[in-house]
Amino acid sequence: MPRSLLGRMLLLTLLVVLLAQGLSSLIWVSQLRATQLEGLVTTARSLAHSMSASVSYFRSLPLAYRPMVLEQLRSMGGTRFVVSLNNRPLDMQVLPPTVRKTAVIQAVDSVLRESLGAPVDLSVQFVSPQDLRIFNSGLALDELPRSWAHYSLTLEPVNPPVLVTQIRLGEGEWLYIASLLPEPYTSLEEEGLPAQQWWFILLTSSFLLLFIGLLVHWQSRPLKRLARAARELSLGAEPEEPEVEGGGSEVIEVSRAFTAMRERISRYLTERSQLFSAISHDLRTPITRLRLRVELLEDEALEAKFGRDLDELELLVKGALQCVKDTDIHENIEPVDLNHVLDCLIEPFLSPGGDGRVTLHGGAWKPYPGKPLALKRCMGNLIDNALKYGDRAHLHVEDDPKAFILHVDDEGPGVPALRLEKVFEPHFRLSGNQQGYGLGLGIARNIAHSHGGEVSLRNLPERGLRVTLYLPR
Repeated sequence: MPRSLLGRMLLLTLLVVLLAQGLSSLIWVSQLRATQLEGLVTTARSLAHSMSASVSYFRSLPLAYRPMVLEQLRSMGGTRFVVSLNNRPLDMQVLPPTVRKTAVIQAVDSVLRESLGAPVDLSVQFVSPQDLRIFNSGLALDELPRSWAHYSLTLEPVNPPVLVTQIRLGEGEWLYIASLLPEPYTSLEEEGLPAQQWWFILLTSSFLLLFIGLLVHWQSRPLKRLARAARELSLGAEPEEPEVEGGGSEVIEVSRAFTAMRERISRYLTERSQLFSAISHDLRTPITRLRLRVELLEDEALEAKFGRDLDELELLVKGALQCVKDTDIHENIEPVDLNHVLDCLIEPFLSPGGDGRVTLHGGAWKPYPGKPLALKRCMGNLIDNALKYGDRAHLHVEDDPKAFILHVDDEGPGVPALRLEKVFEPHFRLSGNQQGYGLGLGIARNIAHSHGGEVSLRNLPERGLRVTLYLPR
C-alpha cells in the first residue's frame, strides 16, 4: 500500500473504477452476446428455410434431370449453396461444438424437419474448409475448379466453418448442401470486449484519476503545511507567519485547533522557563544562607550532618536546573553539519595527546536541519556516557534520505535488560558510587524527541552497550 494520502486515494479510486467498469462491461458483453445469439438463430432459421426450398425443388425434379440441373448450376458459377448428389453420406471430421454452433445446428435441424414434413433422414454439422469433402470420391475443396465451390465456401484468409447438411432423398441418393453463414455471423466466434469499450474504460479511468489526484493534492497542501508547522513546533522554532487556512472545512478546523494548541504550548514553555528561573534564584539564596549558618555551629558532628543534607539538596537543585537548561535550548533551526559536530567531539581523543579511546566509521551525506548546540550536547552526552561506563566509544554512522542514525558502542558490562528504560530517568544510577547527576541519557533523549527522533539502548551479544540516536529527516 502507498504511504501517502494521494497514493492511497488514487489506488482506491483505480480499484473502484476497474471493479465498476469490469462489472458494467461484463453485463454489457453478456447482453450483447445474448442479442447476437438471438440474431444468429434467426439467421440460421432463414438459411434453413432456403435449404428446405432447395430440397423441395430437387425432390420435384425427375431423377434423370437432377444431375443436369446440378451441372448447369456449376457452369453458371454456383449459387449461395454448393449442392451435389451422392450415393451415401460423406464422413468428415466435425468441428468441436460451441454454444453458437450448437444453436445453429439445432435451429437448422428443427426447421428442416418441420418443413420437409414426413420423417426424414438428415445430418447437420460444421466442418472446417480444410476437412471439407464434396463428392463421393471425397474430393477436397482445393481440388475442385474455383468456379464450382471455392468462392462460395471460403473467405480467405479467415476460412470460417462450413455448414454441411446431408438429406436422404431416396434409396442410394443423398442431397449434399454446403454453405457459409451470412455476415456478421460468418466466423461464429464469440467476440470479446470491443476496442471502443477498452478505450472508453482507459479514458474514463485516466480522467477520473487525474481529477481525483488534483483534488487530493489541493486538499493535502494544508495538511503538509500543518505537518511542517508541527515539525517546527517540536524543534521549538517560532513560526514566521500565521498558517494560511485552506482546504475543506474539516482541514480548516484542524488547522485552527493546531494554532490554538501551539499558542498554549508556547505560553506554557515561557511560563516554565520563568518558573525555573525563579526557582533557581529563590533556592540558591536560602541554601547559601543555611550553609553559612551551619559553618557557625560548634558541634562538628551536627555540622557534618547538616552539611550532607545541604549538599544533597544542592545536588538535586543543580541537577533539576541543569536538566531544564540542557533540554530547553533556545536556538534557531539551521542546517547542521553533523560530520563537523562529530569531529569536534572526538578530536581531543584523536590528537597526538589523546588516548585513542574513540573511533568513528561513516559520515552524514548532507546537513541536518536542527539546533546545532542541542545536537552537539546530545551526541556529546552519548559519547561521554560510553567513555565513563564502557572505557571506549566506537561510533558508527548510518545516513540515508530518511534518517540520520548514530550508533555508539562501548566495551563496558552493559545494562540489565530490566533497566534499559530505567537509566533514562533523572538521577538514576546503576551503582551508588557513580559520579554525576545521572541526567546525560535523559537529556540526550529529550533533545532527540524535540527533533522528532529517539534514543534507544540494547546490549551487544559479546560485551558492551549500544546506544542508538535516530533523527528522521
